[in-house]
Amino acid sequence: MANLKHLSLICSILVLATISMPQGHCRVFQPNDVKLIEETCKNTSHPDLCIKLLETDPHSSSADVNDLALILVNVIKAKANDTMNKINELLKGGADEKGLLSSCANKYKAILEGDVPLATQALQSGKPEVAAFEVSHSVVEALSCEDDFTEKSPLFDENNVMIHAAEVTRDIIIQLL
Repeated sequence: MANLKHLSLICSILVLATISMPQGHCRVFQPNDVKLIEETCKNTSHPDLCIKLLETDPHSSSADVNDLALILVNVIKAKANDTMNKINELLKGGADEKGLLSSCANKYKAILEGDVPLATQALQSGKPEVAAFEVSHSVVEALSCEDDFTEKSPLFDENNVMIHAAEVTRDIIIQLL
């Protein structure tokens, strides 16, 4: 009987402690949580960048590997939009290399209108090999934009960000094969 009283007292204390604990001290661990992100990213060409890009999206902590790839395809889309905005600013500002910048605009348009939607659709329909191809094409487009210039382009930073983000995305998609 004394053991039952002790057990009842312990249970009451645990319930009271749980109820009175501030919400900020509680954390529900997701099954995939940060560990999946770290494990997945360590198998990419740029693990630190991979973690950085995924941690900025609140959905990544509860995502599976396919969802992580979709999140990164959206990162590619955002980076391509940022680059298109810079190209448009440079063209409006009377840049000297209008022809080369227009060529880069076409390459980034191909990323936005072709590569990103096709990679997204492929990941959603369980065709990672197609998604990997489309994301690899984004790398080629950004490299081609940079290589069009005889010297460092005015889009050098944006091209490098796109190249590395697309490489990380491709590396994660390959893990789905």
